[in-house]
Amino acid sequence: MKVGNINIALIGNPNVGKTSVFNQLTGLNQQVGNYPGITVEKKVGVCKLASNLKATILDLPGTYSLNASSLDENVVIELLLNKNDKDYPDVAIVVTEVENLKRNLLLFTQIKDLEIPTILVINMADRMSYKGISLDIPYLEKTLKTKIALVSSRKGEGIETLKNLIVNYKNIPTEPCLNASEIDPVYFGNLRKAFPNQLLYKLWLVITQDVNFVNLDRKELPDPSFTKSKDQLKRLQHKETIKRYQFINDTLKIGQTVDINQAKDLRSRLDRILMHKVWGYFIFFFILMLIFQSIFDWASVPMDFIDSSFASLASWIETQMPAGILTDLITQGVIPGIGGIIIFIPQIAFLFFFISVLEESGYMSRVVFIMDKLMRRFGLSGKSVVPLISGTACAIPAIMATRNIENWKERLISILVTPFTTCSARLPVYAIIISIIVPNKRILFLFNLQGFALMFMYLLGFMMALISAWILHKSLNIQSKTYFVIEMPNYKLPMFKNVAINVIEKTKSFVLGAGKIILALSIILWFLASYGPGDDFQNAEKIVTSQVKPNENIEAEIATYKLENSYIGKVGKAIEPVIKPLGYDWKIGIAIVSSFAAREVFVGTLATIYSIQDSENQDATVKNRLAEEINHNTGEKLFNMATGVSLLLFYAFAMQCMSTLAITKKETNSWKWPLVQLVFMSGFAYTVALIAYQLLK
Repeated sequence: MKVGNINIALIGNPNVGKTSVFNQLTGLNQQVGNYPGITVEKKVGVCKLASNLKATILDLPGTYSLNASSLDENVVIELLLNKNDKDYPDVAIVVTEVENLKRNLLLFTQIKDLEIPTILVINMADRMSYKGISLDIPYLEKTLKTKIALVSSRKGEGIETLKNLIVNYKNIPTEPCLNASEIDPVYFGNLRKAFPNQLLYKLWLVITQDVNFVNLDRKELPDPSFTKSKDQLKRLQHKETIKRYQFINDTLKIGQTVDINQAKDLRSRLDRILMHKVWGYFIFFFILMLIFQSIFDWASVPMDFIDSSFASLASWIETQMPAGILTDLITQGVIPGIGGIIIFIPQIAFLFFFISVLEESGYMSRVVFIMDKLMRRFGLSGKSVVPLISGTACAIPAIMATRNIENWKERLISILVTPFTTCSARLPVYAIIISIIVPNKRILFLFNLQGFALMFMYLLGFMMALISAWILHKSLNIQSKTYFVIEMPNYKLPMFKNVAINVIEKTKSFVLGAGKIILALSIILWFLASYGPGDDFQNAEKIVTSQVKPNENIEAEIATYKLENSYIGKVGKAIEPVIKPLGYDWKIGIAIVSSFAAREVFVGTLATIYSIQDSENQDATVKNRLAEEINHNTGEKLFNMATGVSLLLFYAFAMQCMSTLAITKKETNSWKWPLVQLVFMSGFAYTVALIAYQLLK
């Protein structure tokens, strides 16, 4: 029998557990992309419902109502109004949570008016007894004209019931649960007469929202029978909202019972501590300190294993394969290049793990709230904390997240300063340099100096973002005023499945995204470092043999001489005068230039270059090669304190990601702002790195 397919739209307010329900239905059968033409994140998954039926589930952005105030909410409206869209749902699933049914049901009643088969999911059912809540499900189903799935996404309860409701979605009533047109019978009566073949509520949304997917031209609307001013439409929207809440209140008076005496809530007591105007900041700082300590401590064992494994793999392949170009390419190019990024998977996975735990627990929303007052002093709002914090994963989705900021000035400033936040691509650079220049010592038998150094780099990036925001706030002549509103979810234990999926997906995205770039660059770098122009490269053995002193390693000297006279060596020597005042040699210069494709390429590039230079010792790890490198200008170790600090500061401030520049251009619709980012950040990074090296050398 041919397998059928249905489209499902998963809709709900923020923080109702919509993602948890999505993960329960799809597991790892999901992918992340962008909606066509815009940069709002799009999650799609597949769920097998029966032997002859599967569902494509679209996890829509969180929205409070169909009265759109942001691009995320507009995406939801445009899909629900466009039957020609390939993702148009056969059935809508509105996810609510048991403690905030009143607010959540506003969106549900609006979607019901679109006459789409709609299933109501009441999530977090496991908290009902804890909160003293009981529900009359048959009454709610009858009054709301729907089918209800009582679900605990944390425990996986009710998911099979939900799947059965989806399979039988054609039996779900499609009529609205209230008559919203009663707010102005004359107006809506005229509207129905003018467009008898159109759904009334769709017409209303087209008139009041910035969408045009119903066959309706606003210019054709007759005047004055139902054309109204913006103020009049706003008043009608308010009346509509009031009427819907009256209906919801009446429904919940009978359908929901809350016994306060049975509640066992600790939320208020925790909030008084975690959101304290003084201690809240100290607690957040302490949590950050524990995170970065753990990143270095917990990740050290798997990192050492991966590092030595790749070194052993290169050595083993060299002994098993015949000598030649292919063997050199694999052992000196591909393996060191890929190994230079794979080694950092444990640290990156731990970082994503901790961020996911903070988000899942509900604590991250508290951080956004307590940071609002601080943000406003620098021309930002609490909402700017979301892109700044999500920038620890990647600046690209972080810049996309600024679309939730309604005010253009605050949004522009957030876009411009977000790249200062330390992203996961910088983590490999920080980790390898810190492990070389900072002693692996402990303070009070608990705190690792390397962990402190890593935390300092993250705080430094955040502080620079705030300082830059303040400068932009004072210099940009854009008048604006906004209000800050944020959802405060309940505290809850993080779901292992959600955290695991988040860590796996983001780590996989990082590795695959960086891996493609590194593999391509490793091959190119290997070629440029293995071949060279002119007689100096071709006659390297003769030249070095005639100049070498007794007891010197002739093979190592030949490899070094050939590398310096290779194509990549010529390029590196050409740019060395520019970077020499920063304490860098030409090899670091090549790594910096190649890392403009992606910051994490820096380590892979050096791993490839040093592997070619030290081809006789393939057992050496990336860290050991860098730690033993000598600066031929001074005779000292290249990666000393002065050079290491200079590099850390350079990468903390430099704009070294072409993808970030591209997304800034798309979000601002101008090349002006990405060029401002590139020139200011790179120039500032060079200046700070120069000063640091000259003071410390």
